[in-house]
Amino acid sequence: MTATTVPVTPGEYDCDVLVIGAGPSGSSCAYWLAKAGHDVVLVERKAFPREKTCGDGLTPRSVRQLQDMGLGPELASCHRFEGLRSHGFGRSLVMPWPEVKGLPPYGYVVTRKDLDGLVAGNAAKIGAALWEHTEAVEPIMEGLSLRGARLAPKGDDGHAGQVTARYVVVADGANSRFGWSLGNQRKREYPQGMALRGYWSSPRHDEPWIDSWLDLKDEAGNAMPGYGWIFPLGDGRINVGVGLLSSGDRWKGVNTTQMLESFCRQVPASWGIKRETCLGPATGGRLPMGFAVGPRSGPSHLVVGDAGGSINPFNGEGITYGYETGRMAAQVLHEALTSGDPALLGLYEERLQAEYGLYYRIARAFVRAISRPQVMRACTSTGMQSRSLMEWLLRIMSNLLRPDEMGPAEAAYKAIAAIARAKTPSELKQAQRQS
Repeated sequence: MTATTVPVTPGEYDCDVLVIGAGPSGSSCAYWLAKAGHDVVLVERKAFPREKTCGDGLTPRSVRQLQDMGLGPELASCHRFEGLRSHGFGRSLVMPWPEVKGLPPYGYVVTRKDLDGLVAGNAAKIGAALWEHTEAVEPIMEGLSLRGARLAPKGDDGHAGQVTARYVVVADGANSRFGWSLGNQRKREYPQGMALRGYWSSPRHDEPWIDSWLDLKDEAGNAMPGYGWIFPLGDGRINVGVGLLSSGDRWKGVNTTQMLESFCRQVPASWGIKRETCLGPATGGRLPMGFAVGPRSGPSHLVVGDAGGSINPFNGEGITYGYETGRMAAQVLHEALTSGDPALLGLYEERLQAEYGLYYRIARAFVRAISRPQVMRACTSTGMQSRSLMEWLLRIMSNLLRPDEMGPAEAAYKAIAAIARAKTPSELKQAQRQS
């Protein structure tokens, strides 16, 4: 992909919004801002296509966001899957995606190497200036307000100098260097995910389901709070990985490489996961979850996606929340730009909390609970005995609850939410009675 050509005078450029990072959240934000007619510069330290550690699965919520950005036709050529097939404790359950008004009942598997360049290029097509091989290395401050960034080229086509802007969006991922330079910090008591994935060639590359195994074990045979996965790409390859949901430092010494190797020995031989079918070394990383990173806004900037710890603690899904928080930030910035009122940036955190706050509070409590091996084993072994219970859990953990209906999953979540909202002993007792 060739970077958009933008007139730059002696290394300087001024725009409405500078977006730092062209992953899901940054590219989504840039797209919606450019669509609204604003002057946007989107900088990315690497160049597309580029590898990114991920499971590569797009849930119905992600698909909806991509379709809204006009990328439905491009997705149609990718491998489509119909739902989740869960395994554990000697049983397997096939669960189609639940029908939710406004969402497609299917997902896709697309490598991030292909997907991220597609979404960033889509933002460029609609008017955002995309500068690849360009790193934002230092904030430009005006008092307490962030006014831009100094840039360093990371390749021959990269940009140097500086960009100033009325507003800045920090979207440079889970290990946000720029966010740390602004003083952002991770709440260490909040959940953090650890994941490792690789690619294998497989005769089962075109399965219509994504598969997860819920009975991961450590070297001592203890149940681990996480899962192993196989996501089919439909092109001869499968994405195979393990994810661990941790709270505090409880699993600090876990070796994810050993976990992946153990998991690969666990899955049926029909998948063909062998040394000779491996397509390269596995890659991994750590992922802050449940709004673990903050603050997510300042007088003139917003933090979106993984840079703000927006990953869902229930299942480790981050792509959806990157697209959604990027879009939410774009809407707030549009309102601030059109009204001339920077105080409106405070609406971003309010809207984040209204959309995800309670849900993430419940998810964080869930991760703390399953971090105890005996609880994890009890939950998964019980769940695999009941298809109805697992279908409810799929709705809750994938954030696919129906706001306009009250089925069993919605009723269960409502009862849990009432307990989570309780602030006094009397409110807690009342919520427990009602549940």
